[in-house]
Amino acid sequence: METKYLTFFSFCYPNTICVLLLLIVSWLARSTIDHNWLRTLLRRTEAKRNKNQEDENKMSLLDLPDLTLDCILEKLSPSELCAMACVCSELRDKCVIDHLWQKHMEAKWGRLMGDAATQEWKSHVATLMRCLRSSNQSSSKPNWRSRFVASLKPFSWLSSNHGCDKRGSLSSYFAPIDSVMYWYSNLENGKFWFPAQVYNRENGHVGFMMSCYDAKIRYDFKTDTFQAKYSAHGRRAAEEKVTWQRLRPSQVDTKSRDLHVSDCLDGLRPGDHFEIQWRKTKEFPFGWWFGIVGHQQNCDGEENCRCHTDENVVMEFRQFRPESPWSRTVINRKEHRETGNEEDGFYGGVKKLGTEDEVSTWKRLWPSQSLE
Repeated sequence: METKYLTFFSFCYPNTICVLLLLIVSWLARSTIDHNWLRTLLRRTEAKRNKNQEDENKMSLLDLPDLTLDCILEKLSPSELCAMACVCSELRDKCVIDHLWQKHMEAKWGRLMGDAATQEWKSHVATLMRCLRSSNQSSSKPNWRSRFVASLKPFSWLSSNHGCDKRGSLSSYFAPIDSVMYWYSNLENGKFWFPAQVYNRENGHVGFMMSCYDAKIRYDFKTDTFQAKYSAHGRRAAEEKVTWQRLRPSQVDTKSRDLHVSDCLDGLRPGDHFEIQWRKTKEFPFGWWFGIVGHQQNCDGEENCRCHTDENVVMEFRQFRPESPWSRTVINRKEHRETGNEEDGFYGGVKKLGTEDEVSTWKRLWPSQSLE
């Protein structure tokens, strides 16, 4: 019996020591891991505390006084204003204010945005507002009263021309439809056709040299030119790549088919520059043609000239050769209305050019050789 107990003890004793050793090693390893984890946690907590402290010390753009922020925004270009509007809702509301966009509108579009184009835009906005009110009445969401989602993508010119992300917030941007920013963006994107007058229409076709005709135009920001559509005698003519230099604002007081009231005839003297309405037939709209007042055939010259007292006025079109039937016409100062015939066309109202800029614009368009 004693021998059996000794055998059992000799078996258990070394195994017990192994178990104790394993427990000791496990405890030491766990203590080391816990210690490393604790040090890591402490380092992360300290780093987060330092970052929060740095963030508290930083100044946001929106922390600036309103006057300072407005001064910064006024220095931005249109594309930069639109990019700034993508940042957050607070900056978006500041970047759409009309006074920031008015100067950009005036700088780029002021020369073409005459009374006729402005009236066209206001009519366009009124139509959108009526559609919007009608939509709101049948919708359960009443928040769209004064805003219109830019489903026509009026800001797409930014992605191609200024690097704004197409997936950015401008693609779903709620722009006030009566804002200058929305107007500017529709012009830039070519979504708005507006009335203007085009010099030397149809790419300077010989039949329209030194003339200016009414058209509807829209802008192409990719080429920095315009597309024009003309209406004449049951057919429509279109033209691409019309440059800025060939455009001027359309007139409100005289439509293309209306006879202009000539209130300058009594004061016209030889050498004065003028524009006169002309059309081929009475079914066509009028165009404006450039000319110079000439001398009567019996005039002795500049020193003894009495042409300004004559009841008739000689209208010369010196872009044509002297022998051309289009080189001159004579109209009556007192009784002038629309005159002409189906062969030579019909002459309408006359207006005197009052500024050197108007005259120089025509002279820049002068043909390289005389017309027949």
